[in-house]
Amino acid sequence: MQFEFTDAGRILAGIALLSIVTIEVGGWFLTKIVRGDVPMTPFQQAFARAGHAHAGVLVTLGLVGILYADLARIDGVLGWLSRGGVLAAAILMSGGFFAASAGKGRTAPSKAIVMVWIGALSLAAGVLSLGVGVLGS
Repeated sequence: MQFEFTDAGRILAGIALLSIVTIEVGGWFLTKIVRGDVPMTPFQQAFARAGHAHAGVLVTLGLVGILYADLARIDGVLGWLSRGGVLAAAILMSGGFFAASAGKGRTAPSKAIVMVWIGALSLAAGVLSLGVGVLGS
C-alpha cells in the first residue's frame, strides 16, 4: 500500500508545519520572561508557559492525527473533524491562555478563559472522530 495525502491533509499539514515557527518565537519570548526582561505576575508566567506548551504538543498531535486520518481514508465531516479538530484546539487553547492572562498586573484569568474550554471541546471532537474513523477503517 502506498501512502498519499488527501488534499485536506496536505494543506493542513503544511500550515501546521509552518506554524511551528510561531511556536519557536513563543519559546524565545519565554526566555525573556524567565530572565525578567518582561515584567509579568507569577500567574501570567504560568499561563504563558501553559499556552506555549499546549501549542507545541497539540500541533504535534495534530500532525500525527492528519497522518492517521489519511491512512485510514476518513472522509466527510468525520474526516474534517479528524484532521482539523486537534489543530483548532492548538489555536484555541494556547490563544485562550495568552488572552486570559493579558493585561498589566493580571493575577486571575479574564473571561477569555472560555477559549481554553472551547479548545478542549475541539480537542475531544478531533480525537474522538479520529479514533472512530481509524477503528472503522
